[in-house]
This record gives sequence, C-alpha cells and structure tokens, in this order.
Amino acid sequence: MPLRPSCDILPSEITPPEIYRERRRFMLGMGVLAASATLGVAPDVQAGTRLAGVRSSAYTLGDEKTPYKAVTTYNNFYEFGTGKSDPADNAGSLITRPWTVTVEGEVGKPGVYDIDSLLKLAPLEERIYRMRCVEGWSMVIPWVGFPLSELIRRAAPTGKAKYVEFVSLNDPRQMPGQRSGVLDWPYVEGLRLDEAMHPLAILAVGLYGEVLPNQNGAPIRLVVPWKYGFKSAKSIVRIRFVEKQPLTAWMRAAPQEYGFYSNVNPQVDHPRWSQAKERRIGEFLKRDTLMFNGYGAQVAQLYRGMDLQRLF
Repeated sequence: MPLRPSCDILPSEITPPEIYRERRRFMLGMGVLAASATLGVAPDVQAGTRLAGVRSSAYTLGDEKTPYKAVTTYNNFYEFGTGKSDPADNAGSLITRPWTVTVEGEVGKPGVYDIDSLLKLAPLEERIYRMRCVEGWSMVIPWVGFPLSELIRRAAPTGKAKYVEFVSLNDPRQMPGQRSGVLDWPYVEGLRLDEAMHPLAILAVGLYGEVLPNQNGAPIRLVVPWKYGFKSAKSIVRIRFVEKQPLTAWMRAAPQEYGFYSNVNPQVDHPRWSQAKERRIGEFLKRDTLMFNGYGAQVAQLYRGMDLQRLF
C-alpha cells in the first residue's frame, strides 16, 4: 500500500536550475555513460534542448507558472523511486533515443512510430495547464505537445474501440524503481475513447519550450489536465485501443482508493485524506480545489448523468 508523501515543499528544498542542469550534464557525461556501456546503447542527450517550431496556443492561463526548477525536481514517477526527488536523482539512466510507440488493438491502421515521426504528426503547441496531484499539491506547467486526437484519427479506431490503454516502459535496468514491488509493472493507464479525443488531452514532448526531461516522462507522456496527475502516463511505449475498460496500475494496486476516472473532484475524498483543498507549489496557503481542476466548462458534458461519487 503506497504511503502518503508530504504535500509541502520548502523553497530551500528545490534545487536551483543552474545546479540541476550542471548535475544533469555531469550525469550524462559520467554515470549515464557507464549505464549505456552496460546496455549497449547511447545515452539521451536531448534534455535542455529547445524545441523548434512551437506555436502559441489558445489553451493558456492567467495563473503564475510553477518555476522550472520545481517542475523538474519535485515529481511522482515511481519507476525511479517513491521520493519526490528520486526521479531527478535517478532518471539519468533512461535512454530516450531510439524510442518507439506501438499503436495496436481495435484500429484500422496499427503501426509503430519512432519518436521523431511522432513529433511530426501535428504542430507542437505550448499549453499552460493546471496539474493537480492526488496527494494535495498542484502546479501550473507550460507543456509542449500535440492533441492526442491527432494520433487517434490516424489510427482509425474500429467500432469496437471504447477505451484507450497506455503502457509505459518496463525496464528495471533503466528504471531502478521497477525493482521494487510498489506497483505491478508496467505502469498502465486508460481513458474512455471520448475522453482521449477531447482537445484538452495531449501527448507532451516538452515543457518550458525544452525537450521533456527524463524525470517528467520523457520522451513522450500523456497529459490530461482535468484528472489527477497519475492518470497522465509517462514514458509511453504502447497505446492500445480496446473494447473493455483497462485495469490500470493504481486500480490494481488499491482499487478502494483509485478509480478508473480519477477526475479532480473536491467532493470525493481519498480514503486517507480530504481533496477539498490543495497547495500550489511555491505558495504557503492552501486554496480550494476546483471541480475538474477548473476545466468543468470544457469537460463536464463528458460525464453527464454519471454518479461521480460512485464512479470516482
């Protein structure tokens, strides 16, 4: 059973960006080279690279963006450890080139896409989204990505496709957290097909205008801003279109705590803590949690007539 991590973070606990980037260069130059020699592959050198051709988007916020240093050093990514700093400390071992994503299942056009082909599927946009963690903390992040619907349209789902399942990389050599039994690996998440087609759902390949850092789900991850953060699967290698609702990683681990929908809903408490308030990283006082994380006007119609207390 996962423990509840602290929802608080002090400014003194956040690594300054210049130190973090120097540490990352050192890791790429030393530790990752050693790991790559064992794996027989070259380390990823994309982190910190500016993404070209990123256009502005209508999906933006007036909220102050969470600083880059917090976004990249305070993370949940259990494949690299359960501590908030573990992903930044341990994700240097992840090799993100070459990388492929397999699209399969109930589709007319299955295929295998390399990451560079995915980058060309649609124009990249910067979208500033609120992100709310089930543990009670939140951030405002400028993601770079493209609508998930673009990939779905190209896959041409059949009439049997009702859900989309996302599967993350399963490689304990690269992801030391997978050597633990905290979850039944690989990490699996899922959306209803209409949720996946919603224009707010994106496949992110960067943040703050740069290539996505390893600890944030490189090289490609799902971002679904009206749901709790754990729904946004990271380091995706497989996207399946299926007829039946997928059994997700957290549903398998603790079904009484984590439902399939996992919409941000301040009226449905986690069994071990309230969801009514949240702490924005960098702020001292808590704020009220917004229904659907503030995206109710855009997504509430997806759940019309549903019992959101039971279908949490």
